[in-house]
Amino acid sequence: MFKYSFLWVIIFVNISFVNAQQIQIKSLEVYSSDDRLALPVITPKNKLIIEFDVKSEFEPSLNIVFRFCDKGWTPTQNIFLLNQNRNSFFLFNFDRLPVTVEEADYHFKGSFPDKDGFIELPFSGKWKFYITDSQDTSLVYVEGRFFVVDNNVSLHPALKRDELEGKTFWPVELAKVFNIKTDFLLPEDFYPTYVDRLEIIQNRNIYYPFVIERNANTLVRQFKWDADRKFTYIARDIQAGKEYRKVDIRNFNFFADKNVKAQRNGLEFSRFFLNAGNDLNGNKIYMDFKEPYATYLNVTFSIRPPEEIKSDIFLVGAFNSFQLLPEYKLNNDNGIFSITIPLKRGIYDYQYVVADESNSEIINADWLILEGNTWNNKKVYDIFLYYDEPNFGGYERIIGYTRLPRVER
Repeated sequence: MFKYSFLWVIIFVNISFVNAQQIQIKSLEVYSSDDRLALPVITPKNKLIIEFDVKSEFEPSLNIVFRFCDKGWTPTQNIFLLNQNRNSFFLFNFDRLPVTVEEADYHFKGSFPDKDGFIELPFSGKWKFYITDSQDTSLVYVEGRFFVVDNNVSLHPALKRDELEGKTFWPVELAKVFNIKTDFLLPEDFYPTYVDRLEIIQNRNIYYPFVIERNANTLVRQFKWDADRKFTYIARDIQAGKEYRKVDIRNFNFFADKNVKAQRNGLEFSRFFLNAGNDLNGNKIYMDFKEPYATYLNVTFSIRPPEEIKSDIFLVGAFNSFQLLPEYKLNNDNGIFSITIPLKRGIYDYQYVVADESNSEIINADWLILEGNTWNNKKVYDIFLYYDEPNFGGYERIIGYTRLPRVER
């Protein structure tokens, strides 16, 4: 049995679902009480906060169900890991939103673990939570992903600037990359043969982690073990990227209409050779739900790419967890690419990605050509060490976690 010394790391998907009663969950936000903008890491000294708006004619009756998952984010059916008596929360206290907010009626804000002890997260690894109907938990309105971390191994990462070799790049900025080397000594409580892979998440980009498998031995992913207790994982050629674009629609005087443009001057262009200001590391900041103007706007994003761009363009951002999704493909109107999405007043990080769509699959994604690639950015890297735990029927356990500090200018 391992000690219950946990860090909880939460990430979420900001997608709304509608049931037959026309209940909608909007503007889901998950963060820690001590750092709202970082990838939420919950320790015994802070709390997990979950907030969202609800569109419903009557006060809704909801559940939050927490499920332990395997390495592919599939909820486990292992009876030892179901935690059935401490995995469901149903004591919701809603606030009414101001009458000026036409698109939602109620707001929920909850703190976990809850004071009544309904929720426990006893196993380290990958988890999901589901916001469901209270009478039918198979009716899911929204779901979120998070990590529970049993932080028993002290990881020591180091980041180094580097350049890609063996190829010709134009513009030359495309060759700029980062290398991350992570060393650690395995404590005596663990068996070296059960040490598994290392995952690195850049900013909040949980859907596209950098993975170093235990059997990795390539030019860009390497695993080293001294046959005792010293381990080294190396991830090379991580594209440097650039700070994200930001849309700020909080100001009622500048954005008074229901239909607005993401940028006040309307059209955007490539930022490849332009400087970029600091971003929110892939996050968002909603206007306080008590504000009378904390309503929802139809926000249009428009960009005119260089003429040599012949592929499709997709919008990714804090509003869709930086996922490349077909529904976020921009429409091309004579070389101007645009899309309109509903957003609550606030600040959002986002960017444009060039890619191709084939049979509803997005391929050949290029995250750099419209945004740029430079060492001069401030990214955060969350690093997770996985372990093949043999207890409780066997499961993938996280035994080490650390956050690599931002890259300083």
